[in-house]
Amino acid sequence: MMSYRLPREPSGPRTTLWRRLRRLGVAQVADGVVALPADARTREQLEWLADDVLAAAGTAGVWLARPTTAAQERALAAGLAAARAAEYRDLVAACGAADGPRDLRRLRTEWRAVSRRDFFPPPEREEAAAALRELESRVAARAAEPVR
Repeated sequence: MMSYRLPREPSGPRTTLWRRLRRLGVAQVADGVVALPADARTREQLEWLADDVLAAAGTAGVWLARPTTAAQERALAAGLAAARAAEYRDLVAACGAADGPRDLRRLRTEWRAVSRRDFFPPPEREEAAAALRELESRVAARAAEPVR
């Protein structure tokens, strides 16, 4: 977990922190308290963000914490999975609307970004993988068509 507090002004550090936390896929536990599953990578990332908060005249701390009940742990995991499921659904929709190699590259990059923050993979992950494979097939078929 990371707890933090940043001054309201200037707003730049708050916005930057919010974007970085979002990119990490944190669970918002309370105002100024976020959580990620504990591993060396997530701990290091939260420590870097805490250093950034301190450099912006805020306060921050990184904590090793455990939910006290299995229900709390399940709720936290379900919240993280639901957030990733929504991102995967958006990816499926984007794959359906895409048609070119540039779109394919962009969506593969997006897939990798979502996968990095996917700690509790939902069923939508496989749907997104299938949509990417379908897009790859469409792009390959279009490239193989003779030029008229």
